[in-house]
Amino acid sequence: MVPFSFCTHELVLLEGHGSRPGALYWPAERALLVADLHLEKASFYASGGQMLPPYDSRETLERLADALRVTGARRVFALGDNFHDDAGPARLEPHATGMLDALTRAHEWVWITGNHDRALGSDPARTLPGTCHEELELAGIMLRHETRPDTPEPELSGHFHPRLTLTARGRRIARACTVASETRLILPAFGALTGGMPANDPAILEALQPAEAIDALLPSRARLVRFPLWRKAA
Repeated sequence: MVPFSFCTHELVLLEGHGSRPGALYWPAERALLVADLHLEKASFYASGGQMLPPYDSRETLERLADALRVTGARRVFALGDNFHDDAGPARLEPHATGMLDALTRAHEWVWITGNHDRALGSDPARTLPGTCHEELELAGIMLRHETRPDTPEPELSGHFHPRLTLTARGRRIARACTVASETRLILPAFGALTGGMPANDPAILEALQPAEAIDALLPSRARLVRFPLWRKAA
């Protein structure tokens, strides 16, 4: 776990495993934040004839449970695109259903809706324990699915699935990463079956404007490594 400061708050990035991303822990709020779980993505594609191993939800929830054990978090904020589609909760296989039910009942759980799961906001008690919001303020920081450059307040979001590609010892390695400006953080996609957008993609850099600097953040061996992505011209 790697601590760092963001808008006067002390946060912690959890290291992932291999190419799998970690999560964000907020010690003062005893809160774990994850984005883009995309639960039941494999079953969504299977319904269209593209057969994928149907265990992505189970893997995602197992890693989420590990992060909760490591941090001791009492609250979970899931920042949108929680299921890959609105019918996802009904397709969960029994083991994953039991895991999700146990996790959501053991923790204070907040679902932020994203573009893939807007319908969850209509009646969250219909399928999922917890509360549901389009966006929410926590200790002066806005939690939402997609960053809003038109607002001045500090913000945590997801949506873009940022990923950084590095060359190490002659090998190209892709890692999910957090992208940061002075007042905004875009979290990596936490789901087991999520792709990624290059962290320096113009869509990400434009979404974080105005900014003085934009960096990709990777926790590595108990230290935070910053990779410059963009700097304001002098």
